Amino acid sequence: QVQLVESGGGLVQAGGSLRLSCAASGSISSINAMGWHRQAPGKQRELVAFISTSGSITYADSVKGRFTISRDNARNTVYLQMNSLKPEDTAVYYCRMYSGNYWGQGTQVTVSS
Repeated sequence: QVQLVESGGGLVQAGGSLRLSCAASGSISSINAMGWHRQAPGKQRELVAFISTSGSITYADSVKGRFTISRDNARNTVYLQMNSLKPEDTAVYYCRMYSGNYWGQGTQVTVSS
């Protein structure tokens, strides 16, 4: 089993920054493809950023140039640096490990205008 624990969410004003962390523990045998997803009230969950096993990165168009995904393999941790936050970024953010399709419990990000 694998556990994913997100942290770093909170309330921030528009234009501000937050850094989310996702720490993985448990039966992790190798570097995995990881992603950050988010779900706003009344909307479907969407992919925000993805990092493959080789380090290739993909972003949703809505966050390109503002968000940065990174990983620390030694710490089994994935980060999402979010800058220039907008009210429409308000959502619960989830970390996902694609191998085995594991999800974290989510962390709330609220951006006030």
